[in-house]
Amino acid sequence: MLERVPYWLLAIPLRLAVATVFWNSAMTKLANWDAALQLFREEYRLPLLPPDVAAHLAVSIELSMPVLLLLGLGVRPAALVLLGMTSVIEIFVYPQAWPTHIQWAAMLLVLLCRGAGAVSLDHLIRQRWSKAPASGQGG
Repeated sequence: MLERVPYWLLAIPLRLAVATVFWNSAMTKLANWDAALQLFREEYRLPLLPPDVAAHLAVSIELSMPVLLLLGLGVRPAALVLLGMTSVIEIFVYPQAWPTHIQWAAMLLVLLCRGAGAVSLDHLIRQRWSKAPASGQGG
């Protein structure tokens, strides 16, 4: 009986849960930007990116991707971006936090593989696009 639960019903809490994690992280950084920059300079120390650039990039991702997830717009690309960010955090910043990161990754992998579900802008756009008449055809 549980196998008949529609995917969209499962996708909504997945999208909400992942969006909340990253949105809250952005809000924490923005609440004290100087402290956030200090973390990127002293604790996070990502390779190849200057701390200020990394901080701005991280907050930009943490603000934009959750909005896309909540709207159900571009969910697969958003999930891929957040999966990449999760990987960077796991590999370079907090490798000991893998139990948390694997939960994020599992949710993001489901969204990446299955998409937003039927209750999403992605679904609405796909429906409209498939119903649009092909240009240059007909009489």
